[in-house]
Amino acid sequence: MKKAIILSLMLGSALVALPAVEANAATTTVAPQVITVRQRPVRYRRGRTRIVTSTRITRVGAYRYRETIRTTYFANGRTRTQVISRVRIGRGYRNY
Repeated sequence: MKKAIILSLMLGSALVALPAVEANAATTTVAPQVITVRQRPVRYRRGRTRIVTSTRITRVGAYRYRETIRTTYFANGRTRTQVISRVRIGRGYRNY
């Protein structure tokens, strides 16, 4: 019984003394901490507008057209599509 009481008193005093020692050690250090920040890698063509020219076949009524379109992709995520030329291919017959 005596051993158990002595052991519990020793452990209790050790737990009370340890945080006080750590707090004193933290307040006595005055050296500034150096924080290194990694920079992001440079991406190729980031932030520039990109222009892509492509063709598509569309149907208007009974006629088919080949359209050449220019799509502009902006840096903020917007896109703009312009029809550059439209050439009639012929009549596309509908299947009814």
